[in-house]
Amino acid sequence: MGKLPDYVGPCAFGIKMGVVTPNCDLLGMINEAVRQCDRDEFLDDGDVICITESCVARAQDNFISTDDIAAELREKHNVKADSRLGVLFPITSRNRFALILKGFAKAVPQGEVVVQFSFPCDEVGNMIVLPEFADSCEADELFTYAKIKNHCQHPITKIDYPGYYQEIIEAEGARANIFLSNNPEAIASFYPDCLIVSSIHDRVKKHKLMQDKVPHCITLQDISSDPAKAAWSEWGLLGSNMSSDNLLNLAPRDGDAYAMTIQKTIKDNIGKDVEVIIYGDGAYKDPVSGIYELADPQPSLGSTIAFKDGRMREGVKYKMLADTAYANGKSPAEIEVILADTKKAGYGQHEIANEGTTPRKLEDLIASLADLVSGSADAGTPMILVKGLFKER
Repeated sequence: MGKLPDYVGPCAFGIKMGVVTPNCDLLGMINEAVRQCDRDEFLDDGDVICITESCVARAQDNFISTDDIAAELREKHNVKADSRLGVLFPITSRNRFALILKGFAKAVPQGEVVVQFSFPCDEVGNMIVLPEFADSCEADELFTYAKIKNHCQHPITKIDYPGYYQEIIEAEGARANIFLSNNPEAIASFYPDCLIVSSIHDRVKKHKLMQDKVPHCITLQDISSDPAKAAWSEWGLLGSNMSSDNLLNLAPRDGDAYAMTIQKTIKDNIGKDVEVIIYGDGAYKDPVSGIYELADPQPSLGSTIAFKDGRMREGVKYKMLADTAYANGKSPAEIEVILADTKKAGYGQHEIANEGTTPRKLEDLIASLADLVSGSADAGTPMILVKGLFKER
């Protein structure tokens, strides 16, 4: 079982690789890194190779500019220079949304951008108004930014995001009209010529709600998703990141196909049967800031076919079973046998042996683990080797 002793359970390791640049041979780099793991007897059948999505997108040269966003809005969605553009429920992020908004504003330099924020926070938990102010508000109230601008400093970053977004819009010559309301239909009263549902996880629901209330309604996924373009992603602008002052790195395109290519290459060249995940943000909530880290549409942006059945990671409630066996006079050795036999038998979620064990989608769990280990790749380990989760050691 390689260099890890049998008493080691599920674990994840960051694997160092070289610098990934546009159009580089990322597949060759991955293969060499995995080959090194194999040479050191560190690779087993059933391991999961996780590659951060930003490296895949960078190797694909999957970059767009704010001018590209503006041009697509004009060409594909009939946005005019003097149109009124609606932006519904964007997240507040310099890295994730600021350049997207700049592209929107460039499309309407003689027009107006109407931005509706939710409050007190956006959908991933970034605070938009101060908590003490939010506590005094009714959930269905509507506030103009001008009225509450003194209450909009983020408690951690100290950034006034509505004000920051206003500056971005006005810098492109457009008028900014910013307000806060938790009622998504409120923006319809501003009569936008085109509404862009900018939320991430409930975009389909919000689009369905709003498509009959405005002349034209799209989501972020409908922009930069055209395969006829040099740079595109099936996720559109979802999952994109700031690359420079005017460039966005889109999410990788054809992530599933790329993951399966990696899998086949490793099998052909090294002989190991591994699974592959292209991971983005982990799905976890920071207990201090309250921020839900998942700004990507989902934790995995590509995976091998073994994950496509939606398999869940479930297990028996070891603590309860051990305590029950001990109370019945069983020895530690006997308890170990009981636990092993119970796990082999398997139990459904309705049975007491699974009491308190939350089933989690295995693909999301492994992708989130990879993101935590890599630390947004600032550890220089864009590849994560996960052992013992997909296939128990």
